[in-house]
Amino acid sequence: MVNHQTIGHSTTHLSAEDLAALRRHLHEQRLFRQEQLRQLAGPVTSRAEDRPHRQAAAQTEVRVKLSASARMVLADVEAALERLDDGSYGTCHLCRRPIDRERLMIVPQCRYCARCQQVREAAP
Repeated sequence: MVNHQTIGHSTTHLSAEDLAALRRHLHEQRLFRQEQLRQLAGPVTSRAEDRPHRQAAAQTEVRVKLSASARMVLADVEAALERLDDGSYGTCHLCRRPIDRERLMIVPQCRYCARCQQVREAAP
């Protein structure tokens, strides 16, 4: 399957090889994030009673934030795999235009084209 999408002067070409490579990368990301979450959910390496309370609280806060971030990325990866399966992969969720191939190769789980991503990040 070759997906050729054109907008104005910009063309997004996702060959079958591109899609296969993106799928492999997304599967690798999923495995990495799942392992990261398993490790973060595991016991703390040093005993809590051996550390000052503030240090233990700080470490717990870092683990909570890392876990939240890993869960967000994992959800994005899972959603990208679903879009690959249903044929909607590579289309911006806001403007419905194709996402540049180069952007997908760098951030395969992205939902937005570069322009819409900038608009989202600039919004209060």
